[in-house]
Amino acid sequence: MSFTRITRRGFLSASAASVMLWPLASRGQSATGGESRLVVILLRGGLDGLQLVQPYGEAGWSGLRAGLALTPETGLLDLDGFYGLDPSAASLLPLYRAGELGFVHATAGPYRNRADHFSAQNMLESGSGEGRLQRTGWLNRALALIPRSAGRRAIDVNASMELILSGATTTDSWTTQADTSLAPDEVDMLARLYSEDDGFSRTLAAAMPAAGSGNHSAIFDPQRRAAGIADMARLTGGLLRENYRIASFSIGGWDSHRDQKQLFARASADLSRAFLALKEGLGEEAWRNTSVLAVTEFGRALRLNDHGGTEHGTGSLAIIAGGAVAGGSVMGEWPGLSHDALLDGQDLAPTTDVREIAAAMLYQQFDISIGNIVSKVFPGLDFDGNSIYLRG
Repeated sequence: MSFTRITRRGFLSASAASVMLWPLASRGQSATGGESRLVVILLRGGLDGLQLVQPYGEAGWSGLRAGLALTPETGLLDLDGFYGLDPSAASLLPLYRAGELGFVHATAGPYRNRADHFSAQNMLESGSGEGRLQRTGWLNRALALIPRSAGRRAIDVNASMELILSGATTTDSWTTQADTSLAPDEVDMLARLYSEDDGFSRTLAAAMPAAGSGNHSAIFDPQRRAAGIADMARLTGGLLRENYRIASFSIGGWDSHRDQKQLFARASADLSRAFLALKEGLGEEAWRNTSVLAVTEFGRALRLNDHGGTEHGTGSLAIIAGGAVAGGSVMGEWPGLSHDALLDGQDLAPTTDVREIAAAMLYQQFDISIGNIVSKVFPGLDFDGNSIYLRG
């Protein structure tokens, strides 16, 4: 793995962008005007695509997910007469209606085991197919194949370099803050992992606020966490507005094994703020040339468990955004939710490989050849260059 620290000039420029929206520079004044940009957001934990974009037009929808399913009559935000957006993501509607944000439903990577976040994330970030494990990240491999050297500067906005940008090509890494508050699903995971350790359990309980108290602890403060995510996205936009052309960052909080209604609403609101902050940091001109892809390692099971949550599943959805994408719709082949249509009788069946969406962005935004994409970036992927995801 090879990476460098960002320059002082790049940091100062991005920091300024993170606190205010810079005046729009004319093409004659901007050294970066008209250049393509790509942002990949990793949604760690397993996003429930069926809750974010709900297929309320599906026969029997309300009964399929009692307690989670919504309709326009119960608060769902209609998108197209069949799909609706969860109200926790209401702030994304203006981007959707402007054609700057869209969804691809029933997506997944090649991983099918459901059991292991880490293996699923490794496969997602490495771009591997089943049985074709890669030791480098697909975004790093793509960097070396971009014909124009000016498009090869990439940064991972994270405490340490993630697999997706790891590899032989030099990339940068930057973290905005090291003490970001844990997500609720991360706190829950710690509690379950050490439930048999009385000493740890007592320490964790003491560190957490009393239920219903309205107070927050050092490890779980939703307001601080939300602000930190927005700042990270805004900083990423500022970095891309200046010297960088490719960036990635992660947003956790999606592993909703229990109390999904509350946990999902918080994670979804954080993600919505991140999209808006990213656009703000980029500015209108850079945003017009940007494509954003938000993906997760797997989806959630259709039916709720006994704890008001959902277990690991398969099909989820991808979110695309930016001025370069063809937003304003829900794309992808809908498989249906009848028992026979479900994968193994329990999961939304994937009909789109998320690597196809990433391949389309690399091909159209950075002129990477189809041959290089299917042999070096995503070995074995069936991709012919056609894309419904981007403009032009």
